[in-house]
Amino acid sequence: MSARAPRKQEAEGADTPPPARASKARHKPLLRPRTPVTGLPSVVIIGAGRLGGALGLALKMKGWPVKLVSRGEEGRRRAKDLGLKALTADEPWQADVVLLCVPDAEVPRLAEELASTLPRTTALVHTAGALPLSALGPPRGRALGSFHPLCAVSSPRDSLAGHTVSISTRSRPLRDVLRRMAADVRLDVLEVPEGRRAAYHAGAVMSAGLMVALADAAVAALEAAGIAREDALPALLPLMRSALRGVEARGLSGGLTGPIVRGDGDVVGAHLDALPDDVAPIYRLLSQRALKLASERLSPEARAALEARLR
Repeated sequence: MSARAPRKQEAEGADTPPPARASKARHKPLLRPRTPVTGLPSVVIIGAGRLGGALGLALKMKGWPVKLVSRGEEGRRRAKDLGLKALTADEPWQADVVLLCVPDAEVPRLAEELASTLPRTTALVHTAGALPLSALGPPRGRALGSFHPLCAVSSPRDSLAGHTVSISTRSRPLRDVLRRMAADVRLDVLEVPEGRRAAYHAGAVMSAGLMVALADAAVAALEAAGIAREDALPALLPLMRSALRGVEARGLSGGLTGPIVRGDGDVVGAHLDALPDDVAPIYRLLSQRALKLASERLSPEARAALEARLR
């Protein structure tokens, strides 16, 4: 794709920029970065959305030579507001590592276009949790990887520190670079087997986006009790935070509270009778899961009574 290709409509939160122009300069291997002052590989982030901005800002603070490439003027403005170097569509660029912080559907197309212009010594890394390495196309001698922060990034100024990142690559030098990147951003590292990425990503979605959906169901339950929606969420959020603190301090089973762990089948039955039709099935499924967690803490009689209520 030419650096002057016509602009396409951009997805919210991520820009789809042009690939680098071919350069006569030869790239050195990842183990010998071109930036001797910092001793770190140069990084180009494609996509000036929330994640691209957050990663760029975090890496810059640790001295990484990082630039953001964005075709759209809005993306370049966001990068400038963050104090990051933003490249335009007319500027050539080079990098040791290219991070694709774009929507999942854009990754294969953009990777294919970049493969025709990037030197093979430039590693290509996507940040999509559900996509395998094959989404980047055949390696053809290039190091390919994934770097997926487990963080619900709602602003490019969100801190990634204290979260976890899943990485995957078949290249040992690139693995070292991604681990160094994670350490500098203060991310713990998980390595996810390629064949199991869908299950990994489903778990991540359940703990973030679907937790928001669960909060919506809880708000609907309070609405059924006659509580206004605008009053329900502020009342429930501190409760949700206290539950997560309990899990953090005492683990999943130890942090479980409510009628299931108390073995109170009558309360559970009353809940199911009172809930809206679209919320009751969610309550039942989650309560069945909670019963498995609490099973060893209940008497056989209480466990059997709860199982009967939840069937």
